[in-house]
Amino acid sequence: MSEPDSRVIAVIPARYHSNRFEGKPLALINGKPMIQHVVERAMQVKLLSRVVVATDDDLIAEAVTSFGGEVVMTRPDHASGTDRLAEAAELLNIEEHDVVVNIQGDQPLFPVEVVEQVAGPLLGDPALPMATLIYKIIRPEEINDPNHVKTVFDCNGNALYFSRSPIPFQRNPEESIQPTYYKHLGFYAYRKGFLLTFVALPEGEWERFEKLEQLRALEYGYTIRVVLTEHDSIEVDTPQDAKRVEEIIRNQSLGS
Repeated sequence: MSEPDSRVIAVIPARYHSNRFEGKPLALINGKPMIQHVVERAMQVKLLSRVVVATDDDLIAEAVTSFGGEVVMTRPDHASGTDRLAEAAELLNIEEHDVVVNIQGDQPLFPVEVVEQVAGPLLGDPALPMATLIYKIIRPEEINDPNHVKTVFDCNGNALYFSRSPIPFQRNPEESIQPTYYKHLGFYAYRKGFLLTFVALPEGEWERFEKLEQLRALEYGYTIRVVLTEHDSIEVDTPQDAKRVEEIIRNQSLGS
């Protein structure tokens, strides 16, 4: 029996409480809550059969329904956005072979092309459990910044490790050839069946030290396909970031 065609569903985890930016999904950017910008961009992706916001907050849910978006209410005690994603996938009755794309709710300017890029490997290989995006670092200050996660991968495009430290380490800095560094972008695609397996795994040792969930998959022997994209994506972590995004949108509107 042949493998049934997989649907691709985007789930956008969104929580109200944030240490650096309380109520971030509802922050107004050019008159719209940030979560609306994210949903509207996701709706432009033809590959997606469904776009759903997963939240535990009534204010976020009300905002999403007010602009016509779909929302699913999840438990408030999730330790991570991936746990929320997994619960949403179950509540939405997504099929085991379907692909769930995790779109970050704090990237209101994400390029729509990246969704097809991250989901593509799973659509082409039914045995592949998950994929994520990487971007060639062009700003030197990001190499040593622990907030920009670096990765190395094998010749088949499968991740070997992710780290907040610069990898690879340049042993002889006087060499004329410098390493190329790649940073991880927080877009993931999961086979729904694997997503449930993943969140049931115990915390990995390297995950515990680096505070990087994706290391759990590698530590337990699962493959993560990395896809090199030419598109960077701005994350909104502070009110200042939101103002920067607002200025970019304003300039884009003036230029169109």
